Amino acid sequence: MVIAVDPATTSRSSSDETGIVVAGIDDRDEGYVLEDLSGRYSPDRWCRIVIDAYRRHYADRVIAEINSGGDMVQSLLRTVDRSISYRGVHARRGKAIRAEPVLALTEQGRWHLVGSFPYLEDQLCQWSPDARMPSPDRLDAMVWAATDLLVKQRSVRERRPSPVIALYAR
Repeated sequence: MVIAVDPATTSRSSSDETGIVVAGIDDRDEGYVLEDLSGRYSPDRWCRIVIDAYRRHYADRVIAEINSGGDMVQSLLRTVDRSISYRGVHARRGKAIRAEPVLALTEQGRWHLVGSFPYLEDQLCQWSPDARMPSPDRLDAMVWAATDLLVKQRSVRERRPSPVIALYAR
């Protein structure tokens, strides 16, 4: 279970939203979006929303994009709860490229939305990397969650040798 955050740097009416998505996986390696808590918040407010979700869902960690906030994101979160498990992620590739593995999981029927998330669903259906559209912060937070839960985990598992190969390697 993770809480993924794509933090906005300001909270004015013209600002980007802070993307906050709660997601988890089951024992069949299928992923589920459980909550979309995204919105236009002050840094203190989104930190409290993230920590509340972390506690309510007994999350394993908070994943936060740190391109714009750097160390400040972790510092803000830790002022609310020093005990959280946290990992900052840095976007090195464009949103469309980062989203491709999650799109593949969705096409395979391995990534699900549990409930109705109209604003997230709008971003998933309408955002185009070619168009000049507002930043899809909800989509981005969801991609970070899926990447942490399924894409990175899967690539780590695939790199581990099978037990039979490990015996021969000794």
